[in-house]
Amino acid sequence: MSKKLLLIEIGVEELPAIPLLKILERIKKSWDDILSEYQLESDFDFFYTPRRLVLCHKEIPISQGDRVEELVGPPVDIAIKDGKPTKAGEGFAKKCGVTFEELKRISKGSREVLYYSKKIEGKSTKELLPKMVSSWIASMNFGKMMRWGNRQEEFIRPIRWIQIRLGDDSIDSEIFGVKSDTKTFVHRMVSFDSVEVKNIEDYKSILEDGRVILNPIERCKSIESDFDLIESENGLKIERDSALLDEVVAITEYPKALLGSFDEKFLELPPEVIMTSMKEHQRYFPVFDNNAELSNHFVVVSNGVTDDYSKIVSGNERVLRPRLEDALFFYHNDLKNGLSIDGLENIQFIDGLGSLKDKVERERNIALRLVGIYMDKLEQESGRSSLELEQMMDRAITLAKADLLTEMVYEFTELQGLMGYYYAKALGEDDLVCKAIKEQYRPEGEGAKLPTTLFSSILAMAIKLDTLMGLFSVGQIPTGSRDPFALRRAVNGIFRIVTSNDIPFDLPIILELLSDEYSPFKIELLEEFMIDRVYKALNVNPSIITAVLATNERDLNELSKKVKALVEVLDSQDSRELFTTFKRVANISLEIDDSKELNVDTKLFQEEAESRLWEEFIELNSKDYESYRDKLEALFTLKEPLDRFFDEVLVNAKELELRENRKSLIGSIYRAFLEIADLKEISI
Repeated sequence: MSKKLLLIEIGVEELPAIPLLKILERIKKSWDDILSEYQLESDFDFFYTPRRLVLCHKEIPISQGDRVEELVGPPVDIAIKDGKPTKAGEGFAKKCGVTFEELKRISKGSREVLYYSKKIEGKSTKELLPKMVSSWIASMNFGKMMRWGNRQEEFIRPIRWIQIRLGDDSIDSEIFGVKSDTKTFVHRMVSFDSVEVKNIEDYKSILEDGRVILNPIERCKSIESDFDLIESENGLKIERDSALLDEVVAITEYPKALLGSFDEKFLELPPEVIMTSMKEHQRYFPVFDNNAELSNHFVVVSNGVTDDYSKIVSGNERVLRPRLEDALFFYHNDLKNGLSIDGLENIQFIDGLGSLKDKVERERNIALRLVGIYMDKLEQESGRSSLELEQMMDRAITLAKADLLTEMVYEFTELQGLMGYYYAKALGEDDLVCKAIKEQYRPEGEGAKLPTTLFSSILAMAIKLDTLMGLFSVGQIPTGSRDPFALRRAVNGIFRIVTSNDIPFDLPIILELLSDEYSPFKIELLEEFMIDRVYKALNVNPSIITAVLATNERDLNELSKKVKALVEVLDSQDSRELFTTFKRVANISLEIDDSKELNVDTKLFQEEAESRLWEEFIELNSKDYESYRDKLEALFTLKEPLDRFFDEVLVNAKELELRENRKSLIGSIYRAFLEIADLKEISI
């Protein structure tokens, strides 16, 4: 089939970077789905700049392929009565668009049915493209959309020009009142006028001459090349934040990285304050010296086209300075005022749970109870006495939310906790307290940093546990995908903290212990919610987690260890063959009363396979194992003697005493596994 080049360019006013980046993959998939829907599957490239969305096909079929449509109708004995077509028969003929006499008959199963086939000629790509492009644009949901003029359609930004070029043809189309044309627009600092694109082959070179780098990968490489040059010429190191780099690539058509500087006096500020001013508000890249200390420099990526970039640099320096002046003023003011929680009582937390001051009090009670639970390990890790640890936790909780009342956090809300750390440190608080304040919100997302000490971990857990229990107590339980208070993230954080610190966390016991801080609610619902998140966090065969839970294991740390041990052992062996044997063990054990004490009488053994199986089991079961994996591997070595036992020994012997003894033998092995997992729950 003949094929042609295809270019589709949707010209828009400047696209906001973050919404665009969030749906890039969906934009590409949507076009791929449309190609499949119209039977025009072909490879393509998708490019974007802040002013255009572009699809490029090196080859696309010039038409759909012809196809045969087959229609099967009702059985003949229903479609024809007394030699005449019934309503069912006539209805099928009408559906096929032919007379009843033109229908054929075929056998289907044991019955004869009406049948019709017709050849459907494929439509030309030229004819289909306008509708395809309209569908593609309509599929893009950026979240917050807009309307313009008197139009009712919505898009992320107004559409200003359209090109749809198939080979040498320009395809007529109209979208959002804009008619397709053979023109494009280059960089605004080169020309405001449209530029004629005579053919597709000239498109990319026209953009390049007009200072537009169409491919975002090439724009990124250009920026990184500039970074390399700046670093080598100035002996500096640029923080290459990948998310910020993606954003800068999305807002530039002709990027140029430039080095700027600011007054060294601002280095008195905590580095994070300066970096936040740069990155969040100005999209600048922080710069470090050879000692990995923050330098009084920054890198801005310009979208300008000029022979002299010095004015762009000085302009950005002037923009940054007042932000840093404000930050320095806030910093000095906050240090002068000190950390205080007076005022937290005026900040509402959540309806039904009081103020932030009330939340702090609940967190204090939770944290001190957790300190008591983990005191031995805390003393060992910190080298502090129990009294010191209790006093410091009380102090850390007291100061943890104090920075919410500071001028700096009012201006830079993303620095809460971090500014509390710097202020507490400047005011002479204990390092353990300062660090706990700094790390109180960790981990802030999947894969994010964890608290670095057990002391900090307890504070972070107390905050998350209070949020979870508090919201459940007032009926604010996540449903579906909605989770406005990030409770799922809180559970993931607790789970990661527990497992990384290797500390016990018996879920029902701890939840019950802390429940007196809240209005009565069904703790089982919260336990179920947290266990459900464990399934997501461990990301393994769900039946393995179910198998461990079936043993009533609810300690999150032990649960994680047992699941990981099972996964490792099963991955290292032929699990299907292994489970053929041990599922049989589990099935036989179902017949045994769980409460029954199992007694195996070796005097009743009649076969050598019985004796050997029992001896090997007793030997390995009497040992102490360093890990669950070691014990599992030992128990799974019973496969060979078990297989022999099942081949040579009749479990359901006629003699009751003999039968019960053999079942007790198998049941004893099964119960040894039950210390880790219920094997019958595992699906391989």
